[in-house]
Amino acid sequence: MHAGARRALQEIAQAEDRAHAERAMEALVSDYGAKWPKAVAKVIDDKEALLCFFDYPAEHWLHLRTTNPIESTFSPVRARTRVTKGPGNRQAGLAMVFKLLEAAEGRWRAVNGPHLVALVRAGTRFERGRLVERPKEAPEEETNEVAA
Repeated sequence: MHAGARRALQEIAQAEDRAHAERAMEALVSDYGAKWPKAVAKVIDDKEALLCFFDYPAEHWLHLRTTNPIESTFSPVRARTRVTKGPGNRQAGLAMVFKLLEAAEGRWRAVNGPHLVALVRAGTRFERGRLVERPKEAPEEETNEVAA
């Protein structure tokens, strides 16, 4: 059952768009909801947080879907602190961590679609991973424009 549940969760996370992910969630509920309601509820209750990466550019999904960016960031730090048996004091430890992260930064993977980062920060809307050129205007706004 564990392998099947893991596949179902991967199907949600690796879906091609929000609609496919929601269908995969429905399948998870039907397959595992009766036997493990608490585990399924954890996924379903946090549905919006789990699927929020679909609101960003498709080029960024690869980075947003990653399972553990913090762990991979600090792995070189952990490896060096084990070898040196600790930094000695707090200031030396902070300096060592800073230098190790600064050196590791050169090997980090660059963001796909870096030109889209500014758009995301500006609050531009994306649907299904694509830029929404013109957001749908509310009917109130259209009537105000006609009256003016």
